[in-house]
Parts: sequence; C-alpha cells; structure tokens
Amino acid sequence: MDELLEQFLIEGRELVAQAGKDFAALSRDPTDVAAIDSAFRAIHTLKGSVVVFDLGPAERLLHAAEDLLERVRKGTCALEAAETDALVASLDEVDRWIDDMERDGRLSEDAPAKSEQAIARLTSRAAEPPSPDPVVDNQNWLARLSEREAAIIAGAAGPVVAFCYAPDADCFFRGEDPLAVAEAVPNLLTLTMLPRDGAWPSATAIEPFSCFGVLEGLSSASQDRVRAAFRLQPDQVQFAELMSGDRGEIARTSRVDTSVLRVESARVDAMADGLADLAVAINALAPLAEDAQGVDHALAARIRAVQATIERAMGSLHRNLTAVRLVPLEPALQRLPRLTREIAQSLGKSVTLTIAGERIEVDKQIADGLFEPLLHMVRNAIDHGIEAVEVRRAAGKPQEGRIALSFAREGDAVVATLSDDGAGIDPKHIRQLAVARDFLPQDAAEVLTDAAALRLIFAPGFSTAGSVTEVSGRGVGMDAVQAAIDRLRGSIEIDSAAGQGTIFSIRLPANALTTQLLVVEVGGERYGVALDQVVETVRIDRSVLFPVGRGIACVLRDRTVPVLDLATLLDARRAEGPHAKLVVTQSRGEPIALRVDDFAERIDTIVRPPTGMLSSARGVIGSALMGDGSVLLVLDLPDLAA
Repeated sequence: MDELLEQFLIEGRELVAQAGKDFAALSRDPTDVAAIDSAFRAIHTLKGSVVVFDLGPAERLLHAAEDLLERVRKGTCALEAAETDALVASLDEVDRWIDDMERDGRLSEDAPAKSEQAIARLTSRAAEPPSPDPVVDNQNWLARLSEREAAIIAGAAGPVVAFCYAPDADCFFRGEDPLAVAEAVPNLLTLTMLPRDGAWPSATAIEPFSCFGVLEGLSSASQDRVRAAFRLQPDQVQFAELMSGDRGEIARTSRVDTSVLRVESARVDAMADGLADLAVAINALAPLAEDAQGVDHALAARIRAVQATIERAMGSLHRNLTAVRLVPLEPALQRLPRLTREIAQSLGKSVTLTIAGERIEVDKQIADGLFEPLLHMVRNAIDHGIEAVEVRRAAGKPQEGRIALSFAREGDAVVATLSDDGAGIDPKHIRQLAVARDFLPQDAAEVLTDAAALRLIFAPGFSTAGSVTEVSGRGVGMDAVQAAIDRLRGSIEIDSAAGQGTIFSIRLPANALTTQLLVVEVGGERYGVALDQVVETVRIDRSVLFPVGRGIACVLRDRTVPVLDLATLLDARRAEGPHAKLVVTQSRGEPIALRVDDFAERIDTIVRPPTGMLSSARGVIGSALMGDGSVLLVLDLPDLAA
C-alpha cells in the first residue's frame, strides 16, 4: 500500500473518531464550546487530508460540515438537534469512504450522490451561503519571489517548485504551526517569512493569537511531494514550477522530522522472535548449572552468575520491547460507533454506544484481535438484546437502548466490560432450548447452575434466536467470540438478568509478548500450562478423592470440585502415588481440577501458535522451544476439561 495512503487511513480514522466524540458531546450539550472547537479542528484537518487523494465528494461534504461548525463557533447560528444528526451522518459517510479507499483504492460510484444528499441535510437551515475557500490574495508573490531568489533558482540542478503559504489568521487557534509545516517541505532550498499586508505591524498592534505572516519558499522536490507537505492546508497555498539553470547540485538538504520513527510491525515481530530465541538459550542455563554442580561447584556458581546477568539484560530488553508493542485501544475501536448506528438503523432501533477507557494501552496483538469479537457482541446485543421501542416503552425503559463498553487495567490484565440495558437472557429459557435442540438431556439441563446455563450460548451452533436475521442469529456468533478470546489467551464471563440486560466481562493479558508457563509432568512427558489458566495448584492425599457418578471429585475450600485425570485426556499412562497433584482451572465458569504426575519449573517464554497437525489437535494452544532443543506442547486446560 502506498505510504501516503496508509498514513491517510491512520490519520483519517483518528480524526473521524475525534469528531465522533465531539458530536456525541454536542448531542448532549449543543453549546459545548470545547466540543465545537475540537470538532471544527478535526473536520478542517480531515478536509485537508482528503484533498491529497482528490476525493471530491468527501472534500465538498467536509467543507459543508466545516462551514456549519464555523458559523456555530462564531455564534452566527445555534446548533440544532437535526444539524447534529446531519453532522454525525456526514461523518459516517466519510468513514465509509475511508473504508472504500482502504479496500478498493477509490470511492464508490454513488459517492457524489451521497455527498450531495448529506450536504443538503447540513445546509437545510443555512443562514448564509457557504463561505468560499479562502485563497492567497497576493497574486504578485511569484514575481517577487523569482526576483528575490534568482540566484538559487539559477543555481538549481533542475526545476524547482515555488510555494506561497498564507496561513489563515485563526491557524494558531486550531493548534497549527505554520513554520513547522513549511520547514517540513522536502528538499527545501529557501524559506522566507514576510508580512501578510506588506509591512510588519508595530509591537503594540500585534495580536499574538492571530497569524499575520506569509511563508514563501523553494523546493527541488516534485510538485506532488511539495503539495503533500501542505495536504492539511490545501486552500492556503499556491504553487508554481520554475525552470532553473544547470549549475550543479543543490547544497541544501531536505529537512525531515526525525523525532518519530515509524517501524513496520513485522520488524518488531522479528525482534520478538529474537527475544524468544534468547529466552530459549537462557532456559538452557539452569539445567547446565545443575549438571555442573555434580562436577565442579565453582563452575556451577559461575554459570548461575552468568545466567542471572543475562536474565537481567533480557528483562530490560523484554520491558522495552513490550513498551514498543503497546498501542492504545482507541484506534482499533474507531469504527465501532458508526457500525453500531448502521446496525441499529437496519433493525429499526435506536441505540447509543458509549466507550470509556479506550486510551488504555495493550499489546498490538490484543488490540488487533479484539475488534471482531466486540463487533459480534454489539451486533447480538442490538439484534437480540435491545427491545423494540414499543416494548421498551411498555417496560418503562428509555426508548433509546444503551450499550456501554469500558476498559480497565487490573494488574497485568485488561478487563473489557460490555453491557446493555436490553431484555437480558433467562437461564430457564436457555435450559429449555438446550433440551429442545438436543444439546443436553433433560436431567443434565436441570442440574445446571444459572451461570453454567448462560455459558451455553458460547457452545458451537447454539443460538437463542427464534429466527435468523440479516444481522445475526445463525448460531455462529458467540462461539466465534469464545474462539477469538481463546486465541488472545483471554477469558469471557457473562452475567444477565431477564428484563434488565446482559454484562460480558472479557479478561485479556495486557502483554502478549511472552507467556508464563507452569511445566507439568504427565505419563513421563512434560507439558506447558499457561499460568493465567491456573487458578491454583493443590497437593492432597489420594484418600480424600471420592467418586461422584462415573467420575471423582474432591472438596476444595468447602466446594466440591470434579477431578479429571490429565493422563487419560492425553491418552497417556497414569502414574500412581500416595498423593494427588491437581491443577485447578476454570471451564465454562466452573472450577475443575486436573490431576498431573508432578509439577516442574515455571518459565517465561514465547508460545508459538500451532501449525500443521497441531493446529487441529484438541486442547493445544501452541508450542514452546526449550533450552535443550526439545519442544514443549502448551495445553489449553479449559478446552481439555470441557
């Protein structure tokens, strides 16, 4: 993908998200000055971005939105609810066009018509015609510049591009830095600041918050590159290409901003792989020291000292690399408000989505993988949770359904909570559906707790929908959500009350770079278990195990917990002994203990996803390379216990 387009997609979505927040604030308080100013800045900047790609329909629509906001900002008109709705609809249209650019590299055929429709909504109450684009008013700039910079033009090795940048007076208000913009022009040969009105004002007449200068300069870069430097100020710049003599190279080099370094994510991933190799090498030192202990105590001590030093260095590298991979959740969620509105509109419902805590930073892998499951859940909430208006009115609820998404840090984890005030899920109804659809026999359904019954919605093919709709209800939603959360090494819980709504809690690791594993021994083999799947490890006397039905159980903390033999699940030989060593995990919201032969060390390593035959193996998350070159299978305990 073209680098400029890639940058536009990133910046464009950020600006859409910011404007969306501002419009949401204005829908609550149309006089919110800060929201008006922020929305104006976002729309103005977005308009400048779309000009670079010749997106005429988007430019015209954004200009109309900017014009409306400008009138509101200057107090010439008040913002009415219909106009706020029109601004939101316009922003949604631009957001869809950004998606079109990413997918197809161009706008859809109906973009001009949609743009005109949206402009009509924005200008239906226009008190005054839209202001024309400001232009640089000094038409003699090129002649003056050519005369002033004749020596540079004559000494240039080829054509040079002249530009005259006349920032509008309110540019400082929008947070713009005209000098920095001009200095960022590639291959800049010269730059001169001149008074806008021909003479500098006296010190007493200077208005410090108003820009009264003009920047004129020359560049040896192509006109497209120079225009790109001013992509956010397209209506404030004039350009001209001048021919030069052939007198050698231009001595002045381009000025580029090196304060921010953009690195492809693949290169960061390669660094992570290198960290994994380092972790493997370090993990080999401990057994080497053990071997040396029996031969030479001093040598063993030296190996352990070297191991400690390398581990400290690796810890520092790990922290720094983890920080590089951290990204805020906000960009990954930018499309969610618009898609929520579209889904609700398609179902004839009115729904408000609020998002909080989206600035929390998580590993890029988590941020990238979270959007799709959240979209599934929001779609289901709107389709099956939020009631029709007449039903909500009869129930004494607000006509507009509410969905809230929030994020919070809890130690090394991030917890996402998605709640709605819809119809909720009745566990009794779930049990009846499970029996009617042959998911469970009647006796098994009757003994299910409410929490376990609710978790049936995550079972593959299980759906609570009475009918299939265009939006959801095909029974492939919530099991896909469960699978996506599993891939992120997270967990999901559900709580619901009939008539009051549903709450989903997703717990995810904030750091996905390395995984802490507990190594266990089963049937003479060693396996890894992710520590975030382990509730506790227990060593009890075998005599306290007792039969329950066709299985066995034990009592932990006054609670009966079923016990499964991991050797049996893995088709391995089971070891006998006087004690039972148990790894307690959670499966479908209930604690389950898995018996192992022994506990071994804990390691911090990178788990690689399963490939080939392993990808179809049940209960395997991936594999990790050990220091001695062996491969450790990493088990998915909840999946094995399900």
